[in-house]
Amino acid sequence: MAGHSQFKNIMHKKGRQDKIRSKVFSKLSRELTVAAKEGGPDPDGNSRLRLAIQNARAENMPKETIERAIKKAGGGEADNFDSLRYEGYGPGGVAVIVETLTDNRNRTGGEVRAAFTKHGGNLGATGAVSHSFKHLGEIVYAAAAASADAMLDAAIEAGADDVISDSHGHVVSCAFESLAEVSHTLAAKLGEAQSVKLVWRPQLMAPVDEDKAATLLKLIAALEDIDDVQSVYSNFEVDEATMAKLTAA
Repeated sequence: MAGHSQFKNIMHKKGRQDKIRSKVFSKLSRELTVAAKEGGPDPDGNSRLRLAIQNARAENMPKETIERAIKKAGGGEADNFDSLRYEGYGPGGVAVIVETLTDNRNRTGGEVRAAFTKHGGNLGATGAVSHSFKHLGEIVYAAAAASADAMLDAAIEAGADDVISDSHGHVVSCAFESLAEVSHTLAAKLGEAQSVKLVWRPQLMAPVDEDKAATLLKLIAALEDIDDVQSVYSNFEVDEATMAKLTAA
């Protein structure tokens, strides 16, 4: 299991659902506003907005909240946001990618750098670690959406590159430039996905021991607590026994 997914599970098990949901809604609202501002408020002609709406619905964001975020883009209220990617290393040289939407580069850069420094990491230059990740589209469906064979057939027909199915669900991968088209085709056949997004998937995982894993989780938590941070990706992994111990802590 990748570090980012493990972190999400731990956060939920520690009873921080309400805080997480508030953070998720804030990040989704920002993406909705930026997408609408850049490509217009009509999702039929704005693939980025269409995906943002789909992800907002998957997180059960209220319809009025979604509409308010979109309207904000055309009402002169929205700030100008830049998409910035930060790359660095956590304890043990583990690779970390941080994607942000910010209206203040200096503030965001300072906060991200401080999080790395506090938790035994260091911020690198753009491109420092992204070369060891694949930037691709990821579409996630619940296990009940289809059988593994049916999902594979649907994904192939939609133009996807790969599908991983297990008891937890189905993860469909595709080229990042094909995400809107593939997700739209799958939605027409299987209904809306749980999430549709661009991700950075590590090509090589970095095993870490318990102490480093605990520190890395704190680093990721600190990064995701920054308002301007949209997503965090890492290539660290721990064995199941260590994961269980960290979860129970």
